[in-house]
Amino acid sequence: MSLAVWPPISPEDLKVKAAESLERELEWIVQETMSLCYDLKHGIEDCYALLAPIDPGSTLVMSTHRNEAVKGTITRVGTRIVKGTLNLQFRTLPPQQIIISPTEPIHLPALDALHIHLTQAIDLLGLTISSSPPTAPALASALTVLAESLAESAALLKGPSPSKADSDPAWQTASCPRHHFSPPIPGNMSFYMTLQESSIVLWLRALEPAGVPVNFGLKLGLAIGTVRRLEHDEMDVVFRYNPDGDGGCEPKRGGGGGGAATGEPPMSGKKQQTEDVYVREKVRIESADPSLISLHSKLGYLSHMLGQARHNLAAVMGLDLES
Repeated sequence: MSLAVWPPISPEDLKVKAAESLERELEWIVQETMSLCYDLKHGIEDCYALLAPIDPGSTLVMSTHRNEAVKGTITRVGTRIVKGTLNLQFRTLPPQQIIISPTEPIHLPALDALHIHLTQAIDLLGLTISSSPPTAPALASALTVLAESLAESAALLKGPSPSKADSDPAWQTASCPRHHFSPPIPGNMSFYMTLQESSIVLWLRALEPAGVPVNFGLKLGLAIGTVRRLEHDEMDVVFRYNPDGDGGCEPKRGGGGGGAATGEPPMSGKKQQTEDVYVREKVRIESADPSLISLHSKLGYLSHMLGQARHNLAAVMGLDLES
């Protein structure tokens, strides 16, 4: 069986007709992709709205399960923890209450970075839509940048894997400074917040200076069994702890800021003061944030839409899209 073109044309004319057909197909796929960009922009704007600083925010329960070690709530507005009250019943510390100062909200570096990614994605799509119809290579390049931004946004919400999160050393440099609390928390307390699986995770650690000798009463109690040591994965390890943090909890001025959100060194003029400490007790509290869960779900759907558009455009352009 053979295929023939009728009326017959020369090979040169056939090449011209094939090029014209490919050009029309490429023009059509660019128009279809541009239409999809409008939907992507609206979808990312919805994601942005879920992270917008709108009162009254999200009030989350921060309490330990099956015991009374930590009981309380915090309130997130946008990328900040604006208020919160936690009652602590640690075994190595006297009962106390932690109150987040309403005048010194705590910024979550991961959410600050997520806010930047969403803003850049909206700006990129706005520029792509408002400009004259782009060429296929220019459109493919813009979609590649957008796909990377959405992937990084989803990774920020997902956070580290559970195995890595338990041994995350970031608390040593990124714990919240004392001035975020009213009254200030004791110097032997580390307050560290992060994101994991679209949940707000709080690590509280009771610290002890490494250079302080153990008193005789504690030694005797450990020896005869009247005092029981709290076993955890960080016991008997000396850590270099910076009680002033790395600036990640502070408001970002000038549209940027390094710290834990970007992995860059903190932009601080003063020398960091570190201390050698032991971790006497550690408690992990996790609270699922409905807005962040919805945000992660929307990002997944938009990434799927974007991935299909990129593969369709690459197929017409004759490119091999790896990601």
